[in-house]
Amino acid sequence: MRLNGSDPYTILGVARNATEEQIRRAYRTLMRQNHPDTRPSGDPTLGAASNTTLEKAIAAYAILGDPASRDEYDHRTSAQHPRAAPWGDPGRWGGPGMRSSGAPDQPPIQAGPVRWHRRSG
Repeated sequence: MRLNGSDPYTILGVARNATEEQIRRAYRTLMRQNHPDTRPSGDPTLGAASNTTLEKAIAAYAILGDPASRDEYDHRTSAQHPRAAPWGDPGRWGGPGMRSSGAPDQPPIQAGPVRWHRRSG
């Protein structure tokens, strides 16, 4: 089954910076909860939903379980999930070290008098 635009991190319930151990543990937990041999039988709608969840978990683990395919996925989707800028809200800043005018929580930058020193000698 393909993920059809679903995020494999969301499917497995792990963060984007999860370790391989955390990903494997989340996958195995989903497998135990939704595997046909371990779930209670009787409700056919529950079985269909569990099968869909199981298929999505398998597809997500196929991507995230292999470090090379995980790196490829992260590289492809890095534009969709931008990381926060270390200097704060990028809408308020023109770039690193550049502050736009009118930032309400910051006082304006003020420079003191320039002192010229004469060279002696």
